[in-house]
Amino acid sequence: MIPSKRLPYVPIIDRPPLKPPAGVRLIVWPVVNVEVWDIGRPMPRQVLPPPTHVTRLPDFAHWAWHEYGNRVGFWRIKQALDELDIKASLFTNGRICTDYARIAEESLKSGWEFVGHSWDQQPTHVEKDQRAMIRRTVKQIKAFTGKAPVGWLAPGLTETLFTPDYLAGAGIKYIADWVVDDEPCDIQTRHGKVVAMPYSVELNDIAMMMVQHHSAAEFESRCMDQFERLYEEGAERVKVMAIAVHPYISGVPHRIKYFENVFRRLRDEKGVVFWTGNRILDWYQRARPAGVKLLARRKS
Repeated sequence: MIPSKRLPYVPIIDRPPLKPPAGVRLIVWPVVNVEVWDIGRPMPRQVLPPPTHVTRLPDFAHWAWHEYGNRVGFWRIKQALDELDIKASLFTNGRICTDYARIAEESLKSGWEFVGHSWDQQPTHVEKDQRAMIRRTVKQIKAFTGKAPVGWLAPGLTETLFTPDYLAGAGIKYIADWVVDDEPCDIQTRHGKVVAMPYSVELNDIAMMMVQHHSAAEFESRCMDQFERLYEEGAERVKVMAIAVHPYISGVPHRIKYFENVFRRLRDEKGVVFWTGNRILDWYQRARPAGVKLLARRKS
């Protein structure tokens, strides 16, 4: 099913505002992506051009670049959020629960949400059996945390035209791959509706730092520019602002202060709350009936 068949086009001006939680103008969704990069495969991302511009395996340099994030960078990010009493959504490969169990253990202790992020870090398109990979990931997270994940983000937001059906069939309730709106919205699958959650590629340190090559300070200025506009619009209809980071990028010494600055500044703003994806989902499922009715009227 092509995306336009799963997600009817309904512009935001034709939808009634979702009923906001009491006193809330903006929902900030903190996301920390943790991944397993298998040394036996090409690395998911590179920061150094390989000698003679030919990548050789094993790509130890980039494996080590990422490994720093899990050994050191993650703990800087977590300390910053813990000090502000902010719970994040941990977008986690299933293998994190075994390969980097300490990360999973401490995230679970802090009440973070576990969101499926594939078994390990490779594009969905190259999975020989997507459904088996999804089931394996869901099973691992459930075994570790005691409950199955309700959310999913694919590595690099990669999907095939069948992926939403496979995810819904495995019990996933929301997907972050569809970056199409400032509000949650419904997408259709063969197993009923799932929610497209307002994730971000613009407030994502991969795009900002590794692709666009901005200075570290861009993270703070862009996040606050985004906040100012969404907060202004939040007087009329509440919005969701996702901020997504990776330990090997935002957790390094020369960038971490900008991450800390953003969350300290947002923490002081009236009407701003920090919610995990499953809490946003719960709110949206209670707030959405008016929008569903509107869509039905417009089709009739």
